[in-house]
Amino acid sequence: MMPAMTPRRPVLKRLSRLAALVAVFWSFAGQIKAAETAFVATPVGTPIVVFDPKRDACDGHDVADAPLRAWRGEDGQVHAFALHYENRRLSGKSLLAMKIECPVVYRGTGDGDPARYDDRVWIGATWTADGKTIHALGHHEFQANEHKGRCSFPEYMKCWWNSVIALKSLSGGARFTKELRPVVAVTPFRSEIGQGRHRGFFNPSNILKHEDGYYILMSTTGWDASPGREQQAGGVCLFRASDLAEADWRAYDGKGFNARYSDPYARITPLGRACKVIAPFPAPVGSFVKHRPSGSYLAMFQAAAGTPDGFGGSFSKSGFYLSASRDLLTWSRPTLTLETKSLYDSPCGADVLRSYPVLIDNDSPSRNFEDVGDSALIFYSEMRVEGCSHTGDRKLVARKVRISTYIRE
Repeated sequence: MMPAMTPRRPVLKRLSRLAALVAVFWSFAGQIKAAETAFVATPVGTPIVVFDPKRDACDGHDVADAPLRAWRGEDGQVHAFALHYENRRLSGKSLLAMKIECPVVYRGTGDGDPARYDDRVWIGATWTADGKTIHALGHHEFQANEHKGRCSFPEYMKCWWNSVIALKSLSGGARFTKELRPVVAVTPFRSEIGQGRHRGFFNPSNILKHEDGYYILMSTTGWDASPGREQQAGGVCLFRASDLAEADWRAYDGKGFNARYSDPYARITPLGRACKVIAPFPAPVGSFVKHRPSGSYLAMFQAAAGTPDGFGGSFSKSGFYLSASRDLLTWSRPTLTLETKSLYDSPCGADVLRSYPVLIDNDSPSRNFEDVGDSALIFYSEMRVEGCSHTGDRKLVARKVRISTYIRE
């Protein structure tokens, strides 16, 4: 005969209590897992005008019309670009002490043939190992409305065909030339296709060296699917190059860096493989840098109120935002740095628009200002508005920020 089972009851009670404790633990662990470290860049002090066209310009082309891109030259000076397509350097002992140099270091010729990629070019990204050889990426606009017979519409935006091209300087940035095979990113179709809206890749971020390669975040307007090409969503994609001298940039497609956008005017028609757009960026990323104290990467960008934020919601306010990442692919929910209207808002009712925000640290040990501490600067363009139009009165402004963190559910 089997013994009575009563001695098992205390064991069952203990197991029941243990199960309850385990359930509580995993519930608590789930809450911990759901929490994240949020980064905040808080403006402190008053804005500092670094460049004012009324005070500093060499001619009418010198306006703050691009994100700041800076490096330390072999001469010990800080050099940067942040102005217009008549590309002139800013130089000085520090980021806040830069002055314009009037010689033009690079200009497109306004060529009416889109296959030459030589219409209007803004130097949009730079990187150097030694301060003498400067690799650069140019934001190239083929403004087809300005060239007879090249566009079916008279309006600038309906004819705007964008690409990103590779440039190089062997003189510390005193002069740039276009690379022999300059096309870095372009639509897999020619300028005359899809007119009626802005098309292409545009506004590259700064170049960031990370592990075994070089990275940029680049915007695209997207395109429809057709035979031989996938549908491309509009947004921001991550590109990687293993060698800047080769300018062989490829975009992340969700599995790897497999999407390449070669010249559609070349003999072989390129395939249109889609890159994976990255949340939460609805507009070009002004900059992304490594935060030295934490090892996280911080991206600064602008967004208009009501724009989807990539997390199932939308941005509640227009302004500059900050997002963080550990791997450059997955980014945190953004935090507001500065509330302001930008180029992605209607100018009606605004005194100024602010755009092209860049997070940068004057004390960075990186020659290319690739990292920041807990104290840094944001540089941006401040554009005067008249009525419902922004004007060419555009200042380059800097403001100090303090970077801090908190745990967010």
